[in-house]
Amino acid sequence: MNDKATESTSWRRNVAWSAGWIALALTFGGWIALSRGSTAAAEYYAAYLLEKSLSVDNIFVFVIIFSELHIPARYQRRVLRAGIAGALVLRAVVILAGIALIQRFQWITYPFTALILFAAWRLLFGEQRERRAVAKACNVCETWIARLLPVSPVVSGNRFWRRDRGRLVATPLFVALVVIETTDIVFALDSVPAVLSITRDPLLVYSSNVMAMLGLRSLYFVVADALNRLRFVRQGLAVVLLFTAAKMLASAWVQISPPASVAVIAVVLGATAIVSVWRPRAVT
Repeated sequence: MNDKATESTSWRRNVAWSAGWIALALTFGGWIALSRGSTAAAEYYAAYLLEKSLSVDNIFVFVIIFSELHIPARYQRRVLRAGIAGALVLRAVVILAGIALIQRFQWITYPFTALILFAAWRLLFGEQRERRAVAKACNVCETWIARLLPVSPVVSGNRFWRRDRGRLVATPLFVALVVIETTDIVFALDSVPAVLSITRDPLLVYSSNVMAMLGLRSLYFVVADALNRLRFVRQGLAVVLLFTAAKMLASAWVQISPPASVAVIAVVLGATAIVSVWRPRAVT
């Protein structure tokens, strides 16, 4: 009974944190509206909603990583905190590089569109392959990381390193952190080009990424279990990516306004959630 009460309290706390991060993101959009105008605010909200929805795919992978490495829930929080901090730095590099490439080479939009389409294909057809790849990475980590430093298969509290017979060895938490950071490179190559189809303003692109990722840790603990029951989440995300790819390809001839982008993304995600609840995945 005490465990259930503790779990319920923890879940409510994570819900409160998630709501707080969302409120902060919405408030930041209000500041953009006051300082830079309604068009910039609409672009920010569209980019934020896109990033927030695509972060669900991150959560799927986090679940697999922690499961494969047998890391208890009470230690996952520290790994996520460090992983998200590293991802924020990586996203800044990818965003600045992407914007610079688009400004210098207009044709780069086509490879970017191809990346978005590949991400949509991966969501539609690559779930099992993704699970196998991440599981393999978690297993292989003990060998390829061991070429550089010793790795222990034993979880030692919330530490990334521990002493074993006088030498410093990496724990499974460090392995999880490495896998999270490397897989985020793939996610950045998916999501950054998609956001660049909405806006190429560095502040709006990076702030939408930051706001979406800051609440990712709390969101993980709120919805990780529920995601396995939502049958059509990945299909909905794939439709969102297909829309952004079409938007990027057609940008020379057709301009889709930021409010229209927000509406399309919201409708697709809302419909996905409704259909998933109506026809839930069987839990085995």
